[in-house]
Amino acid sequence: MIASLFGRVRNLQTDRAIIDVGGVGLLVVITPATSARLSVGNDAQLFTALVVREDSLTLFGFLDDGSRSLFDLVQTVSGIGPKVAMSILAVMSPDDLASAVAQENVAAIERVPGIGKKGAQRLILELKGKILATPGTRVTHIAPWREQLSSALVSLGFTARDSDVAIGNLVVSLQEGGQDPASMDIGELLKSALQSGSRGRT
Repeated sequence: MIASLFGRVRNLQTDRAIIDVGGVGLLVVITPATSARLSVGNDAQLFTALVVREDSLTLFGFLDDGSRSLFDLVQTVSGIGPKVAMSILAVMSPDDLASAVAQENVAAIERVPGIGKKGAQRLILELKGKILATPGTRVTHIAPWREQLSSALVSLGFTARDSDVAIGNLVVSLQEGGQDPASMDIGELLKSALQSGSRGRT
């Protein structure tokens, strides 16, 4: 896994750059905002994510670790791949997305090319409680109870995606009832999540 790189910018376009690292030119896919911060002939440091496909290896580059974390996180949402993830980053900062998810602002997310209303609603449902905005625009995985619950579900045979869906259903149900999952016993949460997961998979 190539987590970061440092080198001289040899070629620059709005959506990609060639970075010379030790005499090797690496093609990195970037957003227009990142491109605007780089300049040919100057050194640059990028945080990177390598996406491996059967017929390609694509390196995506970001100016900060928070944006890279967001790129990885949004791809856990059903139907979102690297291309749409980069579209999200081109339109929204990590703080913008965290705020939109927290406020369930469908309209703000719909501005992203490739995401319609249903896609925006699904993104909010699946990311709710997973990200928050922090100083320095870092995207942070939160809620220890959620991580414990996810591990418990996976150990019981749920896939990671089924686990996320079950927890998302649980959070919605608890919020409707005015309950805070953080104040509940993990055993109680697991029992409720199993019921939510069963409903979600029928």
